[in-house]
Amino acid sequence: MKISAELRAFSERLGYEFSRPELLQRALTHGSISTATRPDNQRLEFLGDRVLGLTIAEALFKTDRAATEGQLAPRYNALVKGETCAAIAREIGLGDVLKLGRSEMLSGGRRKEALLADAMEAVLAAIYLDAGLEAARGVILRLWADRLKNVDDDARDAKTALQEWAQAQGMQPPRYVQIARNGPDHAPEFEIAVRLDDGREAMARGTGTKRSIEQAAAQALLDQIEGST
Repeated sequence: MKISAELRAFSERLGYEFSRPELLQRALTHGSISTATRPDNQRLEFLGDRVLGLTIAEALFKTDRAATEGQLAPRYNALVKGETCAAIAREIGLGDVLKLGRSEMLSGGRRKEALLADAMEAVLAAIYLDAGLEAARGVILRLWADRLKNVDDDARDAKTALQEWAQAQGMQPPRYVQIARNGPDHAPEFEIAVRLDDGREAMARGTGTKRSIEQAAAQALLDQIEGST
């Protein structure tokens, strides 16, 4: 099977050349354009999720042999979550080569976090099926390298840090309230407030996922708390 110049350029960014390019084609095919003879990437996404999980779990296990399960679990979650997969997909321009139906494309599908995350996992599964676990592991460890080095910072995110601080003060967990939601479905803008039992609160506004704006609000309140001590 011949591979287009567009997919060849993507393979270079990915750092892997497929011996069976049809696997890459399938990994990049969204359900909105699939047919009986052109299956979508959902089954590959299922497999890729497991390939990624095993590789990251093994890497964390080997990197810090003294870490407890309680320390490893949040690091693992930070590295395999959808936001991380989508961020890496953006870094390698995966959205540019996604195969989407017209309506999905017009609604901004190439930028949607869930689509990017699923396709990233599907691509990892395609590599696994093309050349085995070692090949997939190599790609994952290279693409996730910086995040593996800084995983403690990512694992203890602002929401977690704020909740730990509140509990240490004898308060209930922070409450997140959506004040407003504007913009199109493919690029929503959220305004979210986070509130503590003692009356302190902070707000954040921006585009992206609701969780990312909650994180920004939590960080704003942490900064406020730090500034008052």
